[in-house]
Amino acid sequence: SEVVHRGVSADDLAARTPVAIILSGGHASVYDEGAPQIDPAIFELGVPVLGICYGMQTMAMQLGGKVEAGRQREFGYAEMRARGHSALFDGIEDRRNAEGHGLLDVWMSHGDKVTALPPGFKVIGSSQTCAVAAMADESRRFYAVKFHPEVTHTSMGAAILARFAHDICGCGHDWTMRS
Repeated sequence: SEVVHRGVSADDLAARTPVAIILSGGHASVYDEGAPQIDPAIFELGVPVLGICYGMQTMAMQLGGKVEAGRQREFGYAEMRARGHSALFDGIEDRRNAEGHGLLDVWMSHGDKVTALPPGFKVIGSSQTCAVAAMADESRRFYAVKFHPEVTHTSMGAAILARFAHDICGCGHDWTMRS
């Protein structure tokens, strides 16, 4: 794995032959002056992409969806209902509600929200205050979540990241910190 600057060009990224791309979170709003954007050609590289928080917002906006400022920032615990039987969440849940829907305990930290999906995307998760807490275009293997799977407060976060890396992207299990 390698961390690269958000300004990396699609050509430079392609030269690194990525197996997948993760667009990380951040404190900015997609509408801030000078807000981070990625080279749109990165979405044409043919590899899976996972957007996390701000990564979801910029993915939604840059691919033709709509992002708006929320009425209030959401920071802390949320219960997200998995929807649409996506490959990202299949079989991953903290519990089920009375109707049998899978629920995940997640950690949110955002002010903006996706209000219109980009073409080809579907909602795969929602919470009481966030109608689009996760979205996917599974034909292109593009996934995005408003919550932070990388923090311990998202109890199934490691399982979600492993699902993306191993099952969706086909990465092996041989990576170590030493390597």
